[in-house]
Amino acid sequence: MIASVGAISVLIVVALWVRGGGVQGLGSWAEGLTSLGRLTGLVASDLLLIQVLLMARVPWIERTYGQDRLARWHRIVGFLSFDLLLTHIVLITVGYAGTGGVSVTGQAWSLVTTYPGMLLAVAGVVALTMVVVTSLRAARRRLRYEAWHLLHLYAYLGVGLALPHQLWTGADFTGSRAATLYWWTVYIACAGAVVTFRLGLPAWRTLRHRLAVTAIVPEAPGVHSIYMRGRHLDRLPAHAGQFFQWRFLSGPGWSRGHPYSLSAMPHDDTLRITVRSRGEGSEQVSELRPGTRVLVEGPYGRLTAARRTAARVTMIASGIGITPLRALLEELRYAPGEATLLYRARSAQDLVLRQELERLSAVRGLRVEYLLGSRGRKNSWLPAGFGDDAKALSELVPDIAQHDVFVCGPDEWMQTVVRAARQAGVPEERIHLERFTW
Repeated sequence: MIASVGAISVLIVVALWVRGGGVQGLGSWAEGLTSLGRLTGLVASDLLLIQVLLMARVPWIERTYGQDRLARWHRIVGFLSFDLLLTHIVLITVGYAGTGGVSVTGQAWSLVTTYPGMLLAVAGVVALTMVVVTSLRAARRRLRYEAWHLLHLYAYLGVGLALPHQLWTGADFTGSRAATLYWWTVYIACAGAVVTFRLGLPAWRTLRHRLAVTAIVPEAPGVHSIYMRGRHLDRLPAHAGQFFQWRFLSGPGWSRGHPYSLSAMPHDDTLRITVRSRGEGSEQVSELRPGTRVLVEGPYGRLTAARRTAARVTMIASGIGITPLRALLEELRYAPGEATLLYRARSAQDLVLRQELERLSAVRGLRVEYLLGSRGRKNSWLPAGFGDDAKALSELVPDIAQHDVFVCGPDEWMQTVVRAARQAGVPEERIHLERFTW
């Protein structure tokens, strides 16, 4: 549905360009470049707005597609819109220079210094360029998530700074009632979605539930559970397997959001997350003090009991990826022997929440298999000593093809698990995971 809506919006933009004389403007080479520049600018603007809407955290969109899929679409649309934006700048500048018989550099300077709103547009392009550059994989690997997330918010600034230029100098925006109605509608809709779901709803839930840290409990080397208490948490629509963006009011850096999953089923007055200290942000979380107030954004994610389709379930976790699956194992209904957990870790010391898992095993009949040791092969999800991935999975869970399979861990590791599960006969619709790569 999202793809269809996006395609329709682009077709509307093209139709408005045609109605505004875009095709007739393809006469001379200079006028043709200018007209095509208008079209690429219009489509770039439309895709930018779609990109914003994809990550506006609109609840029904997020529940339908999941944040991992929306993030992939957001990335693809973002790079495409930026490429079209650069094409728009080049075509318009060269086209205007050809029409006026001036140099390209002179025309570029004239556009920036004499056309209304152009200085703001240049600032918007700079902001968007920074967002795109830091979204390249090589740059992302060098940035902490929290820093990248904060920089990424400049995309909103870029889109906002481009609006005055479009309204003041863009005839395609103001040349007809249909164009004016369309562009104002989509801008207001996107702005409304961001204000409502990225700002308003998190602020409302933060004020309503008044979360505060109550305890920090060590779980394993470098791993801590953060317990939080709040008001009316029975009215917070959170489920086991979901995650929140957490901001802890503990001092400098509080504005950086931390995406952590619930590690226990949410209760009427308590939430819990479990965090491994890796970067500066997660280390600060482990040093929190009781009483620290918490800003919360969410819940997000579809890795919940609602995805279940079969009587039997298998959970496959690696490292700290156990946290949402442990919460699910607490919330899901299953008879003894109907649920299996395969937990991958380097050593017994790295097992997180082990006592709780063994309690679930003793009380509810959860079958737990710890898969310990160094990786056996480069593209394997198993430790040394196992053979073929799919065969090993079928041996560990003989009737795996009749199970729902929930997976959580590093992205590349999850890909190997999914491949093995498919080869072992698990249907695509019974494999459930959420990728948190950025």
